[in-house]
Amino acid sequence: MKATRSAAAFTLLLLLLAGCGSPAAEPERTPPPAGTASTPPPATGAPADPTDAAWVQLMAPMNESAVALLSLAADRSADAGVRRWAADLRTSQDGELARMRPLLARMGLPDTNVHEGHHMPGMVTEDDLERARTLKGAAFDQFLVERIGGHLRQTAQVSRSETGAGTRQDAKRLAASLVSARTSEIARLPALSEGSG
Repeated sequence: MKATRSAAAFTLLLLLLAGCGSPAAEPERTPPPAGTASTPPPATGAPADPTDAAWVQLMAPMNESAVALLSLAADRSADAGVRRWAADLRTSQDGELARMRPLLARMGLPDTNVHEGHHMPGMVTEDDLERARTLKGAAFDQFLVERIGGHLRQTAQVSRSETGAGTRQDAKRLAASLVSARTSEIARLPALSEGSG
């Protein structure tokens, strides 16, 4: 049983780090705004297990980047249905972030993107956001649905692994709720026709 859990934790860590295309050096960090602390908040719960920490430190920036892309739909999509879907999903992703940030704090982890500059599977990148800003109408919708679909599938897979390999009950509960949400969110991905927009 312990060997199975160790194998599951190792698999989760591999999933989290796969495609992390990180350069040899740590990415340069921008200094925090004046008046903010640069050290992590004190942990108010159990210390971070490496598996739980890796999961939440990936999920938070993945949701943040998805929210940034979903936010563009209001101005760039010509399809009212796509705009409604994007607004609803953005609200849901923001709600998840509101649950992840206190978890980071309870684990004594900083609320920073440790994967900044990395190309993680399913993560909406800065390049994706730049590209999205050049698109409108049907071309934007197609791009949006493709990237968000990848985000939803990858976060479901990683969260499913956390439910089996994680050790913190609060992290595992949040991961389980994300897996459940992703099932319905993936089912609601807009089906776009070639000539839509």
